[in-house]
Amino acid sequence: MGDLYALDFDGVLCDSCGESSISAVKAAKVRWPELFATVDSAMEDWIVDQMHIVRPVVETGYENLLLVRLLLEMKIPSLCKSSVAEGLTIEGILENWSKIKPVIMEEWSENRDALVDLFGKVRDEWMEKDLATWVGANSFVEDRLATLKNVIKEPELNGWNLYLGDWGYNTQKEREEAATYSRIQILQLSDFSKKLK
Repeated sequence: MGDLYALDFDGVLCDSCGESSISAVKAAKVRWPELFATVDSAMEDWIVDQMHIVRPVVETGYENLLLVRLLLEMKIPSLCKSSVAEGLTIEGILENWSKIKPVIMEEWSENRDALVDLFGKVRDEWMEKDLATWVGANSFVEDRLATLKNVIKEPELNGWNLYLGDWGYNTQKEREEAATYSRIQILQLSDFSKKLK
């Protein structure tokens, strides 16, 4: 009998970061038109590039919307409406997102459900109007250390081999942490491809 590989879809097989980041920019233009009125395509590209770096902190889609605005405030301090954006770095977001998120939600007077609805609506409209471009904004990849740590906690799964792909939504710090677990092997994309043959 051969090996069985159980793979998550979003973030493992499909890298939705490009699509979710572009959706977040589109939604941000609706939610905060005065802040995003002067955002040109070069700024949008910069935001999407930065979103690829901060993507590991996103647990729920609407957080992309918050990150897009926060990145804009970091890049253009004159737009700053939060106490956390000034002097904030990408590394600061990666290290402190769980503390930053409630602060900006309060300072921006935002409601989670309203942002979830807006983000979903913008995505749905994009798919309806231009499915080919929406599909094209998605690509393949990812891995999550948190999921593997949960698998380790389940005694009935002790016989499973666990792998963390080094090409996905994880940081160097997460890969270093994964290396401290004897059951988790860091897997390069080329090695993964060989396992599927």
